[in-house]
Amino acid sequence: MTTALTRRHLLAAALATGVAVPLGGAGHGWAAPAPHGPARITLPPPTGPHRVGTVSLHLVDGSRPDPVAGPGRHRELMASVWYPAVRDARRHPVVPWMPAAPLRALLVSAGFDAGAAVAPLTAGYEGAPALRAPERLPVIVFSHGNDGHRAEATIVVQELASHGYVVVTVDHTYDGFSEFPDGRLTVPEDLSFTPWDHAHDIRFVLDRIEDLAAGRNPDAERRPLPAGLGAALDVRRIGMFGWSKGATATALVMNQDRRVRAGLGFDGPMQSVPPVAEIDRPFMLMTAEFTRAAEPSVEQFWSYLHGWRLNVHADGAAHSSYCDNQWLIPQLARIIGMSDEDLAGWIGTLDPARAVRIQQAYPLAFFDLHLRHRGHLLNGPNRAFPEVRFIP
Repeated sequence: MTTALTRRHLLAAALATGVAVPLGGAGHGWAAPAPHGPARITLPPPTGPHRVGTVSLHLVDGSRPDPVAGPGRHRELMASVWYPAVRDARRHPVVPWMPAAPLRALLVSAGFDAGAAVAPLTAGYEGAPALRAPERLPVIVFSHGNDGHRAEATIVVQELASHGYVVVTVDHTYDGFSEFPDGRLTVPEDLSFTPWDHAHDIRFVLDRIEDLAAGRNPDAERRPLPAGLGAALDVRRIGMFGWSKGATATALVMNQDRRVRAGLGFDGPMQSVPPVAEIDRPFMLMTAEFTRAAEPSVEQFWSYLHGWRLNVHADGAAHSSYCDNQWLIPQLARIIGMSDEDLAGWIGTLDPARAVRIQQAYPLAFFDLHLRHRGHLLNGPNRAFPEVRFIP
C-alpha cells in the first residue's frame, strides 16, 4: 500500500482518516494510542506570547490575463494574512488548516473518498482584531511548492505570527489547490508554471501589502478587514520564505524587488530559466535533499550570495521536513500500521517532534536577526539542536 502512494496521496489519506494518536517526542516519532481513545489529527501550537489572528484576501491582478479563464479575465489569487491578535481573540472562530472545498479536491485527486475529510485546526482566530503594538510589525511572505497550497507551512507561519510578525501566505492559482469567495475552485492544471510565475504573484502581493499598510482594502469584494490590521504592517521590514519551487521564487523576487530584505529557502532546487542572479541581501538555505553537494544548481546559487549567507542542514531530513507534512504524515502512519522503514521513505529519519522544534526556531531566528537585529541562534551549532549542522 505505501509504495503505491505519492506524498500527496499519503497526506490526503491522513486527512481523510480524520483521526490519529498524538505524536511523541523521541524514538519513532509517535506514541502509543491514548488511553481515552484516538484524537483528531492535530497541528502543534505556536510557542510565542501572542494569540494569532488570520483573514483571507481575494486579490485580482488587472495587469495579467488569466491563462485558463479566457479573454477579459485577469489573474486572481487567494492569500491569508496571519498576525498577532488581541488576547480575547478566542471569541472568534478557529480556522481549519485548509478550507473544505480545496481539501475535498486534494482528496479526490489522490483517489480518496472526500466525504470523510477532516482538516486539523490551526491556532488562527478568523477576523480577530490585530494587537496594538508599540511599533509596526515586520512582514513576511510565503510561497508554496509545486502543486501545493498556502497552508503547507502553517506550523512555521503561525509560529512567526505568535512572535510578532505579520505573515502573508499565497495560493499560486493553477499551481495548487484554492477556492475563491464565490465558490470557484482551482486545482493544479497541466500548465508550465515556473518559479518566475510564483515570483510575479508575490511581487503583486507586495503591492497589495503596501495598500493594506496605507489603510486601503485590496480585497476584490471589499470584505471587512480585522480592526487594526493595516496599522500593524511595517513595509520597510519585509522578508520572504518558500518551500521547494517557492524557495527558488524567493530568490527571484529578491533579484527584482528590493522591498524584500531577507530570504529563506526550504530545500529548494534553485533552478529557473532565466536563472537566479546575484543577491546582496541576507539569504539562508535550510537544505534536506537538495544539498549543495547533491545539486549543482544549489551550489551555484550559493556562489551568487554576496551578502550575509548561511546553509543549515538537519540530519535525517527529507524534502518536506521543514513543512507540515513532517508532523501530519506520521499520524497517518500510526493509524495504518506503517513500519518505521516505510515511514522513513516518506519523511526521512528526522524525528517529527524535533522537526517541529527546528521549524519553529530557525526561521524565527533568521528573521529576528535580519529584520529585528536580535538573537544568537545562528551564530553557530547549538547543543539544543544537535541535528542541525552548519555547512560552510
